[in-house]
Amino acid sequence: MTDEPSGGDLSRLRQLNALSVLRVLRDEKPLTLTELAKRTGLSRASTEDVARELLARGWVTELAPTVGTVGRPARRYRFRADAGRILGVDIGGHKILAMVTDLEGVVLNQTRVAVSPRIGRRERLAMLDDCVTTTLAGAGVTPDQIWSTGVASTGLVDGTGKVMLSDAVPEWTGVDLAAHFRRLVPGPVRVENDCKLAALAESWRGVARYAGNVVFLLAGLRTGAGLIIDGKLHRGFGNAAGEIGALPAAGWLRAPQHLYDWLGGGDDVEDVFLAARDGDRTALRAVRGYVRDIAVGASALVLTLDPELVVIGGGFSRSADVLVEPLRRELDRWCLRTPEIRVSEFGAEGVALGAVRLALEQVEATRYDGKLPVSAI
Repeated sequence: MTDEPSGGDLSRLRQLNALSVLRVLRDEKPLTLTELAKRTGLSRASTEDVARELLARGWVTELAPTVGTVGRPARRYRFRADAGRILGVDIGGHKILAMVTDLEGVVLNQTRVAVSPRIGRRERLAMLDDCVTTTLAGAGVTPDQIWSTGVASTGLVDGTGKVMLSDAVPEWTGVDLAAHFRRLVPGPVRVENDCKLAALAESWRGVARYAGNVVFLLAGLRTGAGLIIDGKLHRGFGNAAGEIGALPAAGWLRAPQHLYDWLGGGDDVEDVFLAARDGDRTALRAVRGYVRDIAVGASALVLTLDPELVVIGGGFSRSADVLVEPLRRELDRWCLRTPEIRVSEFGAEGVALGAVRLALEQVEATRYDGKLPVSAI
């Protein structure tokens, strides 16, 4: 005798069926019930039940019949990207960037605020609040319409959304960002390290979206890394995976000094890359020194992970034309197999987009618990 599914099993099955239908609709043009059933592998009856529930919850919409159709027109369904809103925020040492998107990650409005790396906790949080408020208002969205919020921060972040350690930003260690954001927006809040979220953005819709194993290098005034393993962001046991820069022998702490030495007291590092691009030998030597230092830690990560790609992002990625070849030569020197090196196309928005993806993952995870939000728009 076969055991009948329990109530919990049936509920779980409905949730998985709903997730399957939603994934197909998000990746496809409007589909009929027959097409949905074929792509999901569900029976037509089960597909119709799921579609009815998703219609009621505001996740999908039924399109008007096609004009001129002979006979009874087939019902077609489309994912409602406008059913909810997502907030993604990048809190960096030199800027705060907030963006509001729909459920497909399409940016509806964003605000960027320049901040001094020397300001303290209270002033940075106040500027953060103003940036978020301005972004919501510009998108025509109230805080209660935000389904989920993703936050990127420099430093190590624990699972509760608190900054465990931050050397780059004054008074930032110990800040409970999750609690702070819950006073701004009532929905779920997830907080993660900025390098990890930049890697997540590349894996989601960037140059690494077709790669399973990736080393992401944040190249800028600060060097960091994020790891994608088997298509998923790798955090490690204590959320400290990829923090090889903490090891002095890796060279990441001293790497920018080569560029500052060339400037001789100036602070616009872009001048070094411009001079190197024009063939200035001393500038080229400074860039090679910088690359040699970051290549030590990068090689250790490549040797450990054996990735398909190394992706360069961050502020210095704009000067990839003078960085990539020296980096490839250094990796050839140390690695058993040098992976393909690609440059991020996101510019300054990569980390914030990763925060959006983090928030979307939270929304998707709630589907497994049957907590599909009712449309707020």
